[in-house]
Amino acid sequence: MDRSNKPAAIGVAASLPQPTVTIHENRVDATLPSGESVSVHLYGATVTSWKLANGEEQLFVSSKAILDGSKAIRGGIPVVFPVFGPPPKNHATSALPQHGFARSSNWEFLGKSSSESLSSDKGKAGSSVKLDFGLSSSMLSQEFRKAWPYEFGLVYSVTLSPESLETSLQVQNKGSEAFEFHVLLHNYFRVKDISKIRVKNLQNKSYVDKTENYVLKTESSPAIAITQETDRVYQDVDPAVPVVVASADDDSELLSITREGLNTITLWNPWTEKAKGMSDFGDEEYKEMVCVEPGAVGGWQTLDAGDAWEGSQTIRPRL
Repeated sequence: MDRSNKPAAIGVAASLPQPTVTIHENRVDATLPSGESVSVHLYGATVTSWKLANGEEQLFVSSKAILDGSKAIRGGIPVVFPVFGPPPKNHATSALPQHGFARSSNWEFLGKSSSESLSSDKGKAGSSVKLDFGLSSSMLSQEFRKAWPYEFGLVYSVTLSPESLETSLQVQNKGSEAFEFHVLLHNYFRVKDISKIRVKNLQNKSYVDKTENYVLKTESSPAIAITQETDRVYQDVDPAVPVVVASADDDSELLSITREGLNTITLWNPWTEKAKGMSDFGDEEYKEMVCVEPGAVGGWQTLDAGDAWEGSQTIRPRL
């Protein structure tokens, strides 16, 4: 039967470009259609590169970093779990190395997912990609398993979008007894000149100064300059308030970090002498990096059997 008002043929729209994910033997790389990219080493699930669309690297990795899996990677974003710093005596973590085992264990790539999002700044759609990595008690070395014999699962997600990098860690207690832990995301940010940056939004916060025998101080500066060895753990920092790395020249924002579940901020730069004492850190490289590390290390997090805990950060660069 001939119909005069039959519908026109439906055209097939060209599919939108999708993020590309490349899996190497020891690394996973992802690139967005708009040009941003991220690289994650399976050793430690350490993010070792985050580049903007213009190719500008946001993370610092030392030229002397060890990338063969024999030592934690000096740079990027190492994952610290289940203890931050040297383990205290007479604690369940006391037999572990400094900063725990997550950054020194081989993780599993669990897969990727991508989505379309509406860019708030540019008013146009942009793709994002999420990479998931897993570590469980059964994957630990015999040495780590003996030192910390709890049943656990970690899922670490790295989400790259045109406007941000988000990393989140979920901790699952898969055993029959509670355990205590610390979590910290050890961001090494690349800066052009440490003397030309300031760290903001930590004013009036209490901090432990590890360079002065853990004395407790209160931050008086609205814009912290790094002028010597710095190793401070700021307490009770509101996760919703961005911690900002700004330019000292014009006060412009270079990057900002908002968090969920992470209420401490560790600020670190080794400066001259300590840099020279580290075999995996270039002598002069302290001038081009600063560590601003969101964590939950002000006290122990307690996770009951069968429960889960999650913390995350979202880093937004100057675009």
